[in-house]
Amino acid sequence: MTGVLYIVATPIGNLDDISLRAISTLKAVDLIAAEDTRHSRQLLNHLGIDTRLLSCHQHNEQSRSVEIMEKLIAGSDVALISDAGTPLISDPGYRLVSAAQQRGIRVSPIPGANSAITALSAAGLPTDSFHFVGFLSSKNGERDRQLQALSKIATTLVLFESSHRIERLLESVARILPQCSCVVAKELTKLHERFLHGSAAELLQVFSRDAKLTRGEFVMLIDNTAAGADSALDTDDVGLLEILLDEVSVKMAVKIAMRLTGKKKNEIYQQALKLQSKKDSASEN
Repeated sequence: MTGVLYIVATPIGNLDDISLRAISTLKAVDLIAAEDTRHSRQLLNHLGIDTRLLSCHQHNEQSRSVEIMEKLIAGSDVALISDAGTPLISDPGYRLVSAAQQRGIRVSPIPGANSAITALSAAGLPTDSFHFVGFLSSKNGERDRQLQALSKIATTLVLFESSHRIERLLESVARILPQCSCVVAKELTKLHERFLHGSAAELLQVFSRDAKLTRGEFVMLIDNTAAGADSALDTDDVGLLEILLDEVSVKMAVKIAMRLTGKKKNEIYQQALKLQSKKDSASEN
């Protein structure tokens, strides 16, 4: 009989934020695969757990997956943990879980802390929907291109960032999403936990006044729920276009409508073509 691969969520800061089920699982398994064994040993010592640890990180995951799969096939139960939070969420583990699923080995999640959800719950931004991004590129140009693509998604955006790059991320957001309300959640569940609110430009000023703020780990939330709202045509806009098309050409109607509504040219032009087509069909009949 094959073993079970348990995906165990661990605390993101406060070591007491771990479930009773996670503790019992980590005690019972034959092996714990950890992103950083030295880091995870501190948690296990805190919990009084002496289960054997094996490293499984982004640089050795492929070879470790083969080794761990052999143990699972032989009947050993294995727990996968990351340095903090839920494994596989911007952390290693995909290759191992995918291999286990393909071989028909049971994969059982042990839910718990997750920094993205934790930040969303207390930030005060819309949570009816959100888009999880994780870490953007460390290269300025590529990061800007990624943000340009994300700017079209009308929801709350959830990003991760590290201490030495948080200000560069804020600079990019200030350029590309200057109108958005943002929240930077710092050191969640830890002693120096803070939620900083404002536009990206305003938050940059806050960080520039206190260099200590850049220390730690960050979740950045961007309220982009209004994306596209300005370009969408409402009933009044369509009605205006209909009146204009009775008096002037499509080109002139689009030009006037753009000035009166502030909406984007392409949206107005496409709607004008549809209305003109209907008018032409009606006149032919």
